[in-house]
Amino acid sequence: MSTVDTPTRPAPTAEPAGSGSRIVPIARLHVVNRVQIFLVPAMILLFILLVNIVIWWLIARSVTDPVDRADALDGLQWSGASFYVFVYAVVIGAQAVGFVFPYALGMSVTRRDFWLGSALAFVGLAALYGAFMTVFAVIEQVTGGWGLGGRMFTVLYFGGEDASWYQRFGLFFAAFLFCFFVGAVVATIYQRWRVNGMLVFFAALTLLLLGSAALITLTESWPAVGSWFAATGAGGVVAWSLLVTAVSAVVGFLLIRRSTPRG
Repeated sequence: MSTVDTPTRPAPTAEPAGSGSRIVPIARLHVVNRVQIFLVPAMILLFILLVNIVIWWLIARSVTDPVDRADALDGLQWSGASFYVFVYAVVIGAQAVGFVFPYALGMSVTRRDFWLGSALAFVGLAALYGAFMTVFAVIEQVTGGWGLGGRMFTVLYFGGEDASWYQRFGLFFAAFLFCFFVGAVVATIYQRWRVNGMLVFFAALTLLLLGSAALITLTESWPAVGSWFAATGAGGVVAWSLLVTAVSAVVGFLLIRRSTPRG
């Protein structure tokens, strides 16, 4: 009796945990709430723009003297009207850890894959938000400040009126990336040490800022600080912020590895 050898197929092997296959799905998980991630920040930005257009129109109607009007419009280059959008970016970064992290662990996602997926989502959102802001900056520049001389997307913090679109996009991108990672690392501190961690963190931050201000004041260095900002420019300041972004990313990864989500 003879036997016939039949070819056998090797049994499928399970993909090892933490292989990186879940990084992209985790990034998509962060944007599953389309309203919160896309619609709400757009609505905030458009509402602020509408309010500012009304204010600019009132200035144009009430200030009739050419010199006074020029002074008023010149002051708009320091406008911080778009500041609230960046605050919302910090909130998104914090929610990425506070809300998505426990759910991801429940799906057997490793902490490494979660953080890398979150970082990928932050980069993509920073690029998208930056492109959105850049489009509005170009429109503002072409229309001469929405026909009223207004400034919201072309203020000095974002390169001023003379910045090119790609320079402005780089500024927006780096600023949003900074906000996402700062919000995320603060949330990881909460996940790691809860309320006590928050108290210590904000107390240390307050002492650091207060101590820095006191040191600059006692050494009469405020003019030197102002000169540094003027010489560095918006692009240089944002470039320095990338260092804080990178530190936040590393610290957040180290903390998330020892964090356990709790109800």
